[in-house]
Amino acid sequence: MLALVLEQRGPDGAVVREVARPEPGTGEVLVRMLAASVNRVDLYMRDNGAGITHELPQVMGVDGVGEVVAAGAETQLAPGRRVVVYPYEFCGRCRYCLAGEHPLCVKAKIPGEHRDGTMAEYLVMPETSLLPISDKADVNGAAALGVAYLTAWRMLFGKVPLTPGAVVLVQGAGGGVSYAAAQLARMAGVRVILTTTGAQKLDHFRKAGFEMIDYREGDVAKAVLAMTGGQGADLVVDNVGEATWGQSLRSLCRGGSLVTCGATTGSQPGADLQRLFIRQLSVHGSTMGSFEEFRRLIASFEAGHFEVPIDSVYPLQQAAEALNRLSAPDRLGKVIVRIADPSASQGAGA
Repeated sequence: MLALVLEQRGPDGAVVREVARPEPGTGEVLVRMLAASVNRVDLYMRDNGAGITHELPQVMGVDGVGEVVAAGAETQLAPGRRVVVYPYEFCGRCRYCLAGEHPLCVKAKIPGEHRDGTMAEYLVMPETSLLPISDKADVNGAAALGVAYLTAWRMLFGKVPLTPGAVVLVQGAGGGVSYAAAQLARMAGVRVILTTTGAQKLDHFRKAGFEMIDYREGDVAKAVLAMTGGQGADLVVDNVGEATWGQSLRSLCRGGSLVTCGATTGSQPGADLQRLFIRQLSVHGSTMGSFEEFRRLIASFEAGHFEVPIDSVYPLQQAAEALNRLSAPDRLGKVIVRIADPSASQGAGA
């Protein structure tokens, strides 16, 4: 089968080539992949990968959607069933799994990070890491749910659950998680303020009905305070890191919360402890979400409560180019790797 394989570090380290097709064992399912999305972690794996236990070569890709081809013993998913990949292989027995906190599983393996991933014609995953989805659901959108949208879901509804009427500031709205957070926050009936820059992106989000701040045109925190009558935001979503950390803290109302899932611009910002304790602010780390949170996210997607914006779609043969597109300044929306035609079902005999 064809797959995007990370063979070495660097911009030329990911290549599309033939690899052996995996076979399902007990409790596992063979999935014919239809599409996968490109995420920031894919670039990190390609160019660095420090701190993530893995061995090269390794198939890339964290999230995706496909169709069941065959299943091992002790499984219930039937061939032909369309499924979305929950991006964790979890043990189901540790204290965190038993509490429903699957992202904290002590034995968790993430596709494309700790084990072979989704950018391949076929993928084997435990049945417990697959969720059914309607054949009518948009394939490209479904492929992007497992990382950006699941991460945004937990940031908004898991750590500090939003209530209608709250004010949410989302930093760097053009990024995948931030764009998802903007959509999901508005779905929850809150006031959403976004930061970004560039005429095209500012115009895009304004036309979509969002309140905008151009972070290159002045002090973001002062702008947020001016827009909220001096109160500030109840919640700030920040995956940028050092470059925005200070302004994110200053943008919060008293008792407000900052939720972070990334450090694109650096991981060692000033803590600003006096502001934290005097204003009684809280800071939460978050990444992806639980199996139940993923189920709720998929249900909301299938119900049409939001649509996943797509920047571009690449065939699997051009998956390495898709990774490069993620860093393009004009990118707006998710980059998708299309692997197979969903109308050409191969069934159990594949």
